Amino acid sequence: MGFASITNHFVSQDSVEKPINPKNKQSLRRQRQHEILIALIQRQKDLELMETDKAKFDGSLSHENDPAKWIDKNRRILEKYQSLVRSAITLDALLESEQSISE
Repeated sequence: MGFASITNHFVSQDSVEKPINPKNKQSLRRQRQHEILIALIQRQKDLELMETDKAKFDGSLSHENDPAKWIDKNRRILEKYQSLVRSAITLDALLESEQSISE
């Protein structure tokens, strides 16, 4: 599913119709961004979740229990999610501009 198929999917959705109420427009845009984000997440093959139980800061350092490695891994995972969110917002802005051009 490339950019064209993602945009075609969301351009054809009711959520891109121009609403009358500005609050409704924000709500629909937020919903569309959420849907785009979910579509992007589903395209990820090996999307990891952040780990909460790995770090035991009891003073004993082992290869598996290194707090620096745990923090670094979670930081990389968080950056990946942030990248997906930024991509969803960018795709939504492109969809919005395409819609305003066609009107």
